[in-house]
Amino acid sequence: MNFLNIERLHGRAWQRVMATLIAAPLFCLATPAQSEDYPSKAVRMVVPFGPGTTTDTIARLISERMSQELGQSIIIDNKAGAGGTIGTAQVARSAPDGYTIVMGTVGTHAINKELYSKRGYDPEADFEPIAFVGQTPTILVVGGNSPYHSVKELGEAAATPPGVTFSSAGSGTSGHLAGELLKDRLGGEMLHVPYKEGSMALQDVMSGEVQFMFYHPAAVLPHVKAGKLRAIGVSSSRRSIAAPDVASVAEQTNSDFDLVAWFMMYAPAGTPEPVMDKLKKAADVALADPDLAAKLKAQGVEPGGESTQDLAKFEAVEIDKWAELVKKSGAKVN
Repeated sequence: MNFLNIERLHGRAWQRVMATLIAAPLFCLATPAQSEDYPSKAVRMVVPFGPGTTTDTIARLISERMSQELGQSIIIDNKAGAGGTIGTAQVARSAPDGYTIVMGTVGTHAINKELYSKRGYDPEADFEPIAFVGQTPTILVVGGNSPYHSVKELGEAAATPPGVTFSSAGSGTSGHLAGELLKDRLGGEMLHVPYKEGSMALQDVMSGEVQFMFYHPAAVLPHVKAGKLRAIGVSSSRRSIAAPDVASVAEQTNSDFDLVAWFMMYAPAGTPEPVMDKLKKAADVALADPDLAAKLKAQGVEPGGESTQDLAKFEAVEIDKWAELVKKSGAKVN
């Protein structure tokens, strides 16, 4: 590195460069032994959301299969809070040795970059992607007794004062931003009502207190089958494997409406390449397993398997897309 350029660095960037220069000799000596023996103990996968969430379920499914390939257990560690920033920041500060990884999401690694002014991590600079685990659209649902049976009918109601309301699991979540994008595409009045938990938000949609909500298939489809909710749209450009009979919002509005929630495993930046290779291989083997694929699809998740070389580019595009939605929504968390 040109030392004239180093002199221009400030703050955190300067600290990271100096730490790298100081640690480099020791790191070069340690890497071969680490790589050859890895993993010699259990790996910790931080899930930055609570037990029972879609992210938690997906992490437990893939970790079980990856453990078989690695020959060591992968222990799930739920570190929920602040939209996933608490657990994610903890992994960013962890030793880059392959023993602490994180199940990242569209929220932690795309939405939060614009939403949170204080995250404690840079989603691009502080992590290296291991594998794209899968993606799922959110389902647009209304109450089981709602008069709305299509996106068009919902749009007509929004255009008639006083408009309609929609709930979400919190300001800046994918469900909130999907609602804001629908408002942008259809116009009219759509008032956002944020909740602390998705289950509470769904309950008020079922009761009719709130008119609609975008939420994960695994959470809403049991209520749809029970008649407590009605699914009238899918947020991805194509139909969901979990609800193939439900038309996408894009096809109903003839627009470019296309939002999905995605899940990607990451290791801290600086993790040795041989260690990364072992993690990536274990993830690839797991994702190629038909049994795991079936379990993910049962959760409404389309399994990944994309080339790791394309993941950084994918992430950059997603960050730009969601940043625009966050700005339009006016959501901000300090």
